[in-house]
Amino acid sequence: MSLKDKLIDYARLVKFEHTVFALPFALASVLILYKSFPSWWKVFWIVFALVSARTAGMSLNRLIDLPIDEKNPRTKNWVHVSGRVKKHEIIILIIISCVLFIFSTLFINFYAFLLSPVVIFLLWLYPYSKRFTNFPHLVLGVIYFLIPIGVDVALNEEVSLLSVLLGTAMAFWVAGFDILYSLQDYEFDKQHHIKSVAVRFGIESAIVLSRFFHAITFFSLMLVGLISSQLGYIYFIGLLVLAGFLFYEHSLIKPHDLSKINKAFFTVNGYISLIFLFVVLLDRLL
Repeated sequence: MSLKDKLIDYARLVKFEHTVFALPFALASVLILYKSFPSWWKVFWIVFALVSARTAGMSLNRLIDLPIDEKNPRTKNWVHVSGRVKKHEIIILIIISCVLFIFSTLFINFYAFLLSPVVIFLLWLYPYSKRFTNFPHLVLGVIYFLIPIGVDVALNEEVSLLSVLLGTAMAFWVAGFDILYSLQDYEFDKQHHIKSVAVRFGIESAIVLSRFFHAITFFSLMLVGLISSQLGYIYFIGLLVLAGFLFYEHSLIKPHDLSKINKAFFTVNGYISLIFLFVVLLDRLL
């Protein structure tokens, strides 16, 4: 196997394309939270920390869930199940990405470094959470909650109300679409005693809860605009556009028709994150 093929397999392992969910939101948080514009060097290390932490998290997920993924028909062709990426390679990738994440926080500030073990612990905990709680989606949400918090710590060495609201918005956005994503494994999860909101309360209730979570996201972002002295009317117009995308996402998912889950999960949420970054950037520039 060539180096190019191996790198492609590693990218598939960690679903690198899904970075489009977290990275634009993190950069938007930088634009909202900075008091004096940070050096590009610090921005680089913030992005590096985010990418390395996400790589560690996805690799831990693949390693810990390997026994489950081997039984799931939906995941039987994934690179870690088919053997294209070996178990020891995943372990090496976890170690390297965790080391790089901790290393990157040292270039940000001491407080970010102190926060790094908490992040790694939550990344390790999330794959196990579906074994002991019906709300593993909220565990994932907590991880994303920490992104704006981490940005605030990196930029301002504090945890402000704005970063808490941004974290809340991001946490419930991710938890909401993770509930929808889990629906495609509903029957498999029931059979193998894997916990989720859908398995515990049913598909229809899970969809309703996902909508509620996304309503929290919208109102949290509204509060961000109302509290921040840096954001203006462009931001609020952008929120109306985001609300339209959230509404469209949920219109794709019906209790008896889950055929459009991938479109709702990846395509629509990718647009939501990118549009939010664009709107915040445009608002700050104008």
